[in-house]
Amino acid sequence: MSSNGAVIPFPRSKGIILVLIAATFWGVSGTFAQYLFQIKGFTASWLVVTRLLISGVILLFYSHAVKKQNIFSIWKARKDRVKLLVFGILGMLGVQYTYFLAIEHGNAATATVLQYLAPVLIACYVCLKLKILPAKYELAAIILALLGTFLLVTNGNVHSMSISGEAFFWGILSAFALAFYTLYPGKLLNKWGSYIIVGWGMLIGGICFSFINPPWVFQGNWSFSSFIAVVAVVLLGTVIAFFCYMESLKYLSASETSLLACAEPLSAAFLSVAWLHVPFRTAEWVGTFCIIATIMILSAVKKQ
Repeated sequence: MSSNGAVIPFPRSKGIILVLIAATFWGVSGTFAQYLFQIKGFTASWLVVTRLLISGVILLFYSHAVKKQNIFSIWKARKDRVKLLVFGILGMLGVQYTYFLAIEHGNAATATVLQYLAPVLIACYVCLKLKILPAKYELAAIILALLGTFLLVTNGNVHSMSISGEAFFWGILSAFALAFYTLYPGKLLNKWGSYIIVGWGMLIGGICFSFINPPWVFQGNWSFSSFIAVVAVVLLGTVIAFFCYMESLKYLSASETSLLACAEPLSAAFLSVAWLHVPFRTAEWVGTFCIIATIMILSAVKKQ
């Protein structure tokens, strides 16, 4: 039911459930990745290339077989072909690799929250591009984001860091990569659709990264739990989460789905603490909620 007692229409409820499932699966996959890195000895490079290749093939197959789309048409348009290559390498591979390196050097909770600084970076970019001053709500979001980052990284102590320098570096870089990933393919998505662009982006990123880190070059300890974790990262956290998110857009606006997707850093944080016993102190929780609040502010105003 809504806050005024009215019953929420079923399609809308379905959209809310779908986007919450997607956000939860994204957050959970980060925690499974942390388990693989820190307990099973897997590397971020292997997990990234494997995730991109398998997920890319599945999404393109779905686009061709189920949605009956011509997945090869985009390669006939020269400008779109070049943009797709840039998106696959700098956007898709960039955001995946930096995010997993942030987890490898730190933990899933911190990496996910730092990556969620991307909306603030996008707001700053738009203001610079249009040569306008930030609105009051944007200034509030930026201040909250800076405060949240400070608390998350230092635990409120200016003389020390609660995470490693590498984790902080890759986490911030993943936020920039996510901002680029979000802004760059706009025209491609409108013209060709999400399944084709994301599917090809993953496959391109995976193929290119294979020249640096082939998927058959592997280190780590395989076990049943390792296999389950890899499946969770590849299928739950990529393919199924993407399907759920795209389906939710049939029932909700993009602003609403962005707002509800804030469940991702929370699910990553809670699971990291409960399962992997990551120490998350009061200041870090406050910092997490500050960063989530920035997304809520930007999404809510965008909706209006």
